Amino acid sequence: MVQEAHQERMLPVLLYLFTVVTGLVDAISYIALGHVFTANMTGNIVFLGFASAGVPGLSALRSLTALTAFLLGALIGGRLATTLAPLSSNRWRMTAFGAEAAFLLGATLASIGYVSVPSDSTRLYAVIILTALAMGLRNATVRKIAQPDLTTTVLTLTITGLAADSSFAGGSNPRWQRRVMSIVLMFAGAAVGALLLRHSLALPLGVATVSAVCGVAALYRNRRLEWVETRISDKIRNDAQPTPMSARTNQD
Repeated sequence: MVQEAHQERMLPVLLYLFTVVTGLVDAISYIALGHVFTANMTGNIVFLGFASAGVPGLSALRSLTALTAFLLGALIGGRLATTLAPLSSNRWRMTAFGAEAAFLLGATLASIGYVSVPSDSTRLYAVIILTALAMGLRNATVRKIAQPDLTTTVLTLTITGLAADSSFAGGSNPRWQRRVMSIVLMFAGAAVGALLLRHSLALPLGVATVSAVCGVAALYRNRRLEWVETRISDKIRNDAQPTPMSARTNQD
């Protein structure tokens, strides 16, 4: 019971952290990768439509690459959830978010020395693919976790709920603090990402990677606490069991 309560308190904090990471990735992909989204697929589909219509400054190939990699990442995330979630929710989350951190690390390494579009197209597409894989995997994982108003990547429904459920609309303002926090953190991540991009592409990707690793470390610590508490509970339960009659007779 104590462990479950601890997990419930920790999960929203982790999802807030990953919301900041999404803001960073959105800034990176839109500003530095040639007006493409690797986390926000709604915007990416719109860009794909614009590019298909010949709007200058957009690339159908980049948008299609991001969409394909995102779908593959979501497929990986779904498979991890199906395989690991029934065995251990904490192990599943740690594995899924760990894989996201690994993809972000790969994107960070690929971005070192990146120059610009289109002279460095190999690094460009490597970063697009790796960040989209990370975000697709994350979305599948967060969808399975299903924390209300903490999708970590899309704010449309969050903003809608904030207005539609408000007291001005006759509602009771449910979870308004969580909704406002998600909006603020996404904004903060995007702003910080844009500022860091003035120095290099690798810098905001590195910050996103470190943030994701911190989330995995928190889950690992939680898993260790779970293991220790389980051992203590087992010991208490075993000590509380009455000694069998035969054993007491032998002792006498």
